[in-house]
Amino acid sequence: MKITIIGLGVIGGSFAMALNALNEHEIYGVDRNKDTLEKALDLGIITKGCTSGDEFIKESDLIIIGLYPSLIIDFLKKNKGNFKDGAIITDVTGIKETFIAEALDIIPEGVDFIFGHPMAGREKRGIDFASKEVFKGANYLLTPHSKNKEANLKLMEEIVLKIGFKKVRKITPKEHDKIISFTSQLPHAIAVALINSDNQEFDTGSFIGDSYRDLTRIANINEELWSELFLGNKENLLKSIEDFEKQLDYIKDAVKYGDIDKLKELFIESGKRREKL
Repeated sequence: MKITIIGLGVIGGSFAMALNALNEHEIYGVDRNKDTLEKALDLGIITKGCTSGDEFIKESDLIIIGLYPSLIIDFLKKNKGNFKDGAIITDVTGIKETFIAEALDIIPEGVDFIFGHPMAGREKRGIDFASKEVFKGANYLLTPHSKNKEANLKLMEEIVLKIGFKKVRKITPKEHDKIISFTSQLPHAIAVALINSDNQEFDTGSFIGDSYRDLTRIANINEELWSELFLGNKENLLKSIEDFEKQLDYIKDAVKYGDIDKLKELFIESGKRREKL
C-alpha cells in the first residue's frame, strides 16, 4: 500500500515511524518544513518527501492528514482533483463536528474519508519528539458516517491495531466531541490553570513530587493547536469546566467548614471511580 502522511509533526512523524516498522508499505511524507523532510529521510521512515505532495497524493491508497483542524479543509479544497479513485483519507484531529460535513462535501465520489483520532501524543511538538512507542497500548477513536465503506473501516482498524493501538472505539462525531472535552481538553485546561496559579513565592521545582509533576506534564502545551481545539469545541468544554468547578467547590466547602465526613465521602467516591478505569 502507498501511504502519504501530510504533516510530519509529532503525530504524523510517529505514524511514519510505526508504519515504516511494519515493512509492508511505501511511506511518503509531505511537510512545508524542508528540515523536517530531511530528518524523516535521514531516519529512513519515509521513502520520499516533498513540500507539496501533488504527485504523491495521486498515487496514494491511504492519506493520513496530520494537520491542525483549520488547515484540513484548505488541504481538501486544494487537492480535491488529485485524490486517487478508491483512496482512503483519514485525519488525526481532536475535534470532529465542526468540519466533517464540509469535508464530505469537498471530497469526490469514490474517495472514502474515515475520521479518526489517536488518543496519544506528546506535550512537545515536531518530528524530533515523534516515536512509534507513543501508540503502544493507546485507544483509537473512529467516527464513522453513512458514506464509509465497511471494508475500509475494517482496514483502518487493522492498521491502527498493527501499529500498537490497544483498542478501537466507534462513536458519533457529537459523542466524540462531548467525551473529548472531558477526557482530553479539560485535563489540559486544569494543567494550565494549576501551573499558572503558582504565585512563585518559592522555588517550586525544588519542592515537587510525582503528583505535581504528573498533573502538570501537559501544561507544556502547543498553544496554536490547543487554542483551535478549545474554541472548536467551545460548548462541550465549557460544560466540562463547569462540572469540574462544581466538584472542586464541594472540596473547597468541606475544607472551609471542616467537614471531614464530606471529604472522606468524596475521596472514597473518586477512588472507586479510578479503580473502574
